[in-house]
Amino acid sequence: MDVGALVLDVFGTVVDWRSGVAREAARLLGPAVDAAAFADAWRSRYQPSMERVRSGERPFVPLDELHRESLPAALAEVGAGDVPDDVAAELVLAWHRLDPWPDAVPGLTRLRRRHLLAPLSNGGVRLQVDLARRAGLPWDAVLGAEVVGRYKPDPEVYDSAPRLLALPPSRVCLVAAHDDDLAAARDRGLRTAYVHRPAEFGGDPLPPATDPGADLSVGSLEELADALGC
Repeated sequence: MDVGALVLDVFGTVVDWRSGVAREAARLLGPAVDAAAFADAWRSRYQPSMERVRSGERPFVPLDELHRESLPAALAEVGAGDVPDDVAAELVLAWHRLDPWPDAVPGLTRLRRRHLLAPLSNGGVRLQVDLARRAGLPWDAVLGAEVVGRYKPDPEVYDSAPRLLALPPSRVCLVAAHDDDLAAARDRGLRTAYVHRPAEFGGDPLPPATDPGADLSVGSLEELADALGC
């Protein structure tokens, strides 16, 4: 692909949200709570909370606020009661402290030699900055939902990347581990690359090995760097 920029989904594609949230939950909630089940319960409320914004039911708010609002229901699902405000705030910050997949930093470092790199995530700007500083993610810019006040798969999020990077859509590639995200990007004229992340949900469900609609399907960001000659 002759592309000038790669924009990446972050949760699940670049960072391991499940293990990171579970780690922080174990630290903050103690052994009585199944930390992995809690992470899954919280993540299951991710799309429904954003759908209220997409539908116009409520105005745009950053993802941190949606996570805070869905926290009590996630806690209740795993049999945990309410937590003090300071603990709730720390749990929300778990999403700022996620570890990258082992191939992420070396793969991005190679990809950046030939391409502009930016997250195109539903996570807020400060969240993306915190993840980048913690993990050493080599972004050239921070793009995504909060920049345009919309949540993916709203077309405006995908349209914003080529506009802000001063490139035609055909020279911007979305890299993601989720085929629905990639399909929405293709509808806006972006190129797409699928990254297989079999452990994103702990292996259940197991995502497809490839996305037939994508320009490329790879098993890691280092493999993507190989495919793009970086």
